[in-house]
Amino acid sequence: MASSNSKSTNETKKIFKILLTNPRIAVSWVRAHAGDIGNERADQLEKDATKHGQPYSLIKLPKPHIKSLLRKSMLEEWQTLWKNGDTGRKIYNIMPSVSLRPTNWIREDVIFFSQHGPFPAYLKRFHLSHSDFCSCGGIGTAFHYAPEYIYTVSWHMRKPAPNFEQEWLKRVANNLVSRHKIRGIIKFMCENRDLFRPP
Repeated sequence: MASSNSKSTNETKKIFKILLTNPRIAVSWVRAHAGDIGNERADQLEKDATKHGQPYSLIKLPKPHIKSLLRKSMLEEWQTLWKNGDTGRKIYNIMPSVSLRPTNWIREDVIFFSQHGPFPAYLKRFHLSHSDFCSCGGIGTAFHYAPEYIYTVSWHMRKPAPNFEQEWLKRVANNLVSRHKIRGIIKFMCENRDLFRPP
């Protein structure tokens, strides 16, 4: 497999190295048109490409342009999946657009905004609690502890009108001071679970 092309030689060396370090990979010669399913399929695809495929263009696009096109395509596909998905809807309502920028959320933020944590309403949903009521008598959702619960008064925020809860959650998610309060509530709840159990 000698070649005058140094790039080709390097690729060949890489392939040999992979084969030598992975003894479970077997390489063998397959006689053409011998009934091997994979080989027959490759032949068929090759014929289809020559008859119906697009002509190959020798125009070389700059790598940054190709990366940009791939990134755009990937983000569009991700956005479609995120929009049409049936999981993560609580987070979707806060962040409807996908992005490659990090959110800088920590564990407590995720627990609060996904509402998957030590909340009676969440635990009841999975039959881990006999009631979805908080020890104060209110429905024990994540939202309940931010503006109302007596033991979390140190971190309370102003309660929004019922029809503005979603907008309130978006604002809290985008406000670092509010997120610090949320983190305090979640840490307190995790350390003092008995205070939040239904009566």
